[in-house]
Amino acid sequence: MKFDPRKLQDLVTEVFLAVGCGETEAECVADHLVQANLAGHDSHGVIRVSHYVQWVNEEKVFANRTAQVVFENDIITIIDGQLGFGQAIGVDAMQRGIDKCRNQGISAVAVRNAGHMGRIGHWAEIAADAGLVSLHFVNTSGLGMLVAPVGGISRRLSANPVAVGIPVDGGPNIIFDISTSSVAEGKLKVAYNKGVTVPDGCIIDPEGNPTNDPAVFYGLPRGAILPFGGHKGYGLGIVAEILAGALTGGGCSKPGIDRLEQGMLAMLLDPKAFQVEQFFGPEVRQYIDWVKSSDKVSPDADILMPGEIEHRNRQQRMAEGIDLDDTTWKQLTDAARSLEVNEASIQSANGR
Repeated sequence: MKFDPRKLQDLVTEVFLAVGCGETEAECVADHLVQANLAGHDSHGVIRVSHYVQWVNEEKVFANRTAQVVFENDIITIIDGQLGFGQAIGVDAMQRGIDKCRNQGISAVAVRNAGHMGRIGHWAEIAADAGLVSLHFVNTSGLGMLVAPVGGISRRLSANPVAVGIPVDGGPNIIFDISTSSVAEGKLKVAYNKGVTVPDGCIIDPEGNPTNDPAVFYGLPRGAILPFGGHKGYGLGIVAEILAGALTGGGCSKPGIDRLEQGMLAMLLDPKAFQVEQFFGPEVRQYIDWVKSSDKVSPDADILMPGEIEHRNRQQRMAEGIDLDDTTWKQLTDAARSLEVNEASIQSANGR
């Protein structure tokens, strides 16, 4: 089914108002989730709503928690998210990082103990829109342990996304946003809800055998996700885990934590501070053009920059609507009805 993004966002906002969020926080979370759908990252979109509501009910995440500044100087800010909604904590963290970067040319923000921060590329987009380069490393302790190490079959790492944002003059910003696992866990949720398989090399069963069935991953005993590219993704995942977990003070993946706690280390750089203000933009532009001038494998092949497909998805889905499978829509409406959200709002989002 296709859904109007604005109506869908209005419904999701009502859900988070009903769960106890203030208006600004509810709108922030809803906007972030719908923006993920618009970008084509359905794994981090409204499919998350029912899980967030469940976590609030189980006191694993809390509405209206604000970012607590643990330490700051002219460059560094350390934030404790107090298990608040990660989207709201992330907005605060990025604004502090942007302000310091503009003043000092460089800044670092360490976030600990935040709820799920959603699509990490979103934070790189915010920095790039502000004209800044940024690097982001994220981990998830507790419930986030999903990935087996190379040579192992047990869950020991988080999906540990890494993102980089680079502003581009006269075109979509470069947004490199990946999970260091072979597939983001949210994409397994999407496949599970649709009743489809996942590609080879993504997941293993509890005995370490390859499988394409996402139900095996969610079964008991549980399977695990593999790192992307073998030792390369594994190594990058280890680095991301330590930078986002140990360096932020939030902690790395470990047993005994029954809730999802995220950490993020974000570093921001202002090209102006590197005395390349007039050079940086044109140099990036000419490099993009040079890469795109490559001979193509076929006449209809397309050479894209990181983030360009999301830019195209956003334009298309704003015009044509966001496609949700029946299971995801039912989970969303069940969550809304459990919170006694107005039935007219639910039907309005469904175009009725």
